[in-house]
Amino acid sequence: MNTVHTFTALGQYLAADVNSGAVHVLDKLAYDLLATVGEGPIGEGSIPKELLEQLPQYNQAELEEGWRELLELQKTGLLFTTDDYMDPEAAMALPKAAVIKALCLHVSHDCNLRCKYCFASTGDFGTGHRMTMDFDTAKKAIDWVVAKSGKRRNIEVDFFGGEPLMAMDTVKRTVEYARSMEEKHDKVFRFTITTNGILLNDEIIDYINREMSNVVLSLDGRREINDRMRPTVNGKGSYNVIVPKFQKLVADRGTKDYYVRGTFTRDNLDFAQDVIHMGDLGFHHVSVEPCSGPADDPFAIREEDLDRVEEEYEKLAQELMERTDINFFHFNVDLAQGPCVIKRLRGCGAGCEYVAITPDGDIYPCHQFVGKEEFRMGSVHDSTFDMGISGQFAQQNVYTRPACRECWARFYCSGGCSASNLLVNGDITRSNEVACAMERKRLECAIALNAISAGMGAVQNTDCNNTECNLCNC
Repeated sequence: MNTVHTFTALGQYLAADVNSGAVHVLDKLAYDLLATVGEGPIGEGSIPKELLEQLPQYNQAELEEGWRELLELQKTGLLFTTDDYMDPEAAMALPKAAVIKALCLHVSHDCNLRCKYCFASTGDFGTGHRMTMDFDTAKKAIDWVVAKSGKRRNIEVDFFGGEPLMAMDTVKRTVEYARSMEEKHDKVFRFTITTNGILLNDEIIDYINREMSNVVLSLDGRREINDRMRPTVNGKGSYNVIVPKFQKLVADRGTKDYYVRGTFTRDNLDFAQDVIHMGDLGFHHVSVEPCSGPADDPFAIREEDLDRVEEEYEKLAQELMERTDINFFHFNVDLAQGPCVIKRLRGCGAGCEYVAITPDGDIYPCHQFVGKEEFRMGSVHDSTFDMGISGQFAQQNVYTRPACRECWARFYCSGGCSASNLLVNGDITRSNEVACAMERKRLECAIALNAISAGMGAVQNTDCNNTECNLCNC
């Protein structure tokens, strides 16, 4: 099992101790020595003769000093540490009771764009039936999550689609109803909305900025890229319509959270330019995600694209060293204070802590499983909920997924995306290796950026060790 990952990024020599979370900025000698040692741990005493022979470019005195430095890091618990999260054999005993803390509420299965890469089949999720959610169904969804959240106080609701602004009346009535439930049930609702922006106007912008704790604004970057991938129903570009509206929304939003989120495909592997373009438009918080899909998907990133994509992430990281006005989502990594243990092991909680609800009230593990009938978990109309399916998702973690057990990034990515695994491999347990390779590169860039900005020699993760996350409000 990989316990120390050595790598170079942004001109830095780095090592990440997988189990402790410690990150080390090294000189070339220490880097070469650590890379030659391999998995470790290293033994007491002088440097082994075979290592001296493998590194003839350094003299013995230099290598002896480097060896002592590595040994000291090991003694202080910052290198070659053991996995103290839990016994892998106990992974199946992680909490499986479905205490739901987040809803993806599909208020619309319709859309006014026809994005070419859309996983939701341009809004109807492959059902052939475009519809919006009525308030009765939304009300039952709120009642359902209040009941399923147990003692948990904080509840997240993301208004999603399709395009949720096409069901704005339902959104408003749902927010009002949920707020009316807070004091009675000792709950606090936090709302997010994801929109393509076509229907934004001053009234809706004011409403979103008042009621939504977060907002996700869909834009693919440069005009030519966005308009090629995100045309309107009549085939026209959407960039000129939405960008001024997004700029107004963000300008009026103050310090409240938002992200401008795009997708890059095989058609724009130079996506760093799209991130920089969005920053130039005045958007500080930016996320650009790779398109994922099976081998026959013309837009999905493929194995043969990985070298180019990894080069682009490094290029973007280099650019962002000088662009403090751009906060790129995938380069955010907290090296000193990570999330609680169960999040580091199990990730997003789809199907057991988080579910999606369709306009007709059906329940699915997350928005990317909607329409896959074998993953339908129940309905808010009759309060059914398939604990068998929920249990399948609850047991997905970095110990039960074979590829994750051997991956240095396992405690950063928390096992990856079940929906992506299913889409590419037909199995939620089999990791999508193309997505994993991109995640590892993003993490290397993120760690390097953090190391450079902090000017650190080493930092150790001091995350919460609470394995009963459903009892807290994190």
